[in-house]
Amino acid sequence: MKQQEIPYKIYLEEQEMPKEWYNVRADMQKKPAPLLNPETLQPMGAKDLEGVFCAELVKQELDDNTAFIQIPDRIRDFYMMYRPSPLIRAYCLEEKMQTPAKIYYKFEGNNTSGSHKLNSAIAQAYYAKEQGLKGVTTETGAGQWGTALSMACAYFELDCQVFMVKLSHEQKPFRREVMRTYGASVTPSPSLDTEIGRKILAEYPDTNGSLGCAISEAVEAAVKQDGYRYVLGSVLNQVLLHQSIIGLETKLALDKYDIHPDMIIGCSGGGSNLGGLISPFVGEKLRGEADYRIIAVEPASCPSFTKGVFAYDYCDTGMVTPLSKMYTLGSRFMPAASHAGGLRYHGMSSILSQLYADGMMEARAVGQREIFEAAEQFARCEGILPAPESSHAIKVALDEAQKCKETGEEKTILFGLTGTGYFDLMAYGKYHDHQLSDHVPTDAEIQAGLAGLPKV
Repeated sequence: MKQQEIPYKIYLEEQEMPKEWYNVRADMQKKPAPLLNPETLQPMGAKDLEGVFCAELVKQELDDNTAFIQIPDRIRDFYMMYRPSPLIRAYCLEEKMQTPAKIYYKFEGNNTSGSHKLNSAIAQAYYAKEQGLKGVTTETGAGQWGTALSMACAYFELDCQVFMVKLSHEQKPFRREVMRTYGASVTPSPSLDTEIGRKILAEYPDTNGSLGCAISEAVEAAVKQDGYRYVLGSVLNQVLLHQSIIGLETKLALDKYDIHPDMIIGCSGGGSNLGGLISPFVGEKLRGEADYRIIAVEPASCPSFTKGVFAYDYCDTGMVTPLSKMYTLGSRFMPAASHAGGLRYHGMSSILSQLYADGMMEARAVGQREIFEAAEQFARCEGILPAPESSHAIKVALDEAQKCKETGEEKTILFGLTGTGYFDLMAYGKYHDHQLSDHVPTDAEIQAGLAGLPKV
């Protein structure tokens, strides 16, 4: 197919939208290590997890063998309000850069939550409703997940209790108000509302909070209320399963025009967006059907892939959740204040961690100021104001396109644009006023976090 025949935006028809999620674990020879009970350090089964998570989600969490899982009709009907999402060719950006690279991005910000998080939020709310629960509790960093979950819970008339990282609660009041508009209660974390919150505040009275802190509080709130379960927007196997809708749609759109990406780039905090985007492409790599260069991009202030260790660790600061084998900086690691709040998590998805350990992908860490520079360059060319999280992927995509300009190589670059940055204008303002700083944790700070790893 001739280049000029490829449209600026590639849309799939509704009937082309996937009817099943893809479970990449089915094609992994080395499966992610099992979750461990935090008290006994033994692998956890369904009965162990059902006190915290919805029963159907537990099945998905533990299923290492089923390649495709049907998307229930009610979830798929909801998806159709904003899916299929477009795959966009960045013609204007390519022209501005004068690069021979072809740049594509999958845009997930065309819904009210402003991000990809709604893909899993609606699924988790659906299963909670099917189980007859009263409500759910959760944590949120930058607020995209909390916003998405509040929307999903409103749709299914479930109570939604959100513990929002204190720093983001202060930086992003408008995101907080969207959650409240959809009926959610929003508590800055760490708080005085939970035992764990009070303990963390006593030990770290000046803390800005972290996702690990907020997870601890949300889990405690769930287990102490009848008819409630905890839900999570990243890291877990079930979340990457739901987010596979991103990659499946992307691959269908690329195949429609016989486009083969040379590299796939995604921002990475806990792994939901990256895992969802790359899953069908990784599946092809695992089956020996195709090859791709896959790059995970994380903040230099919270570099779990690039400076962490692959080990069992608690998923939360309060050390009450199951232990996951992952790349981690230690559950006690307190990341520096950053406007990419959705990426400030000490660990990484066990699926992505195993793939990284097996050499299936690479990782880079980038600074806060350089990602805003990339975001501004992208916005001026493509007309979308990207979220700071998404801008990590944009930064590396621009770097790779620049290399193509210097070498003359015509690489095809695909990256995930996870969401919009309209609730991040305070951060953009600080960038424009030259008030942003970059904190890269010292070896001593990282070692202090790793010193608390459990002895497994």
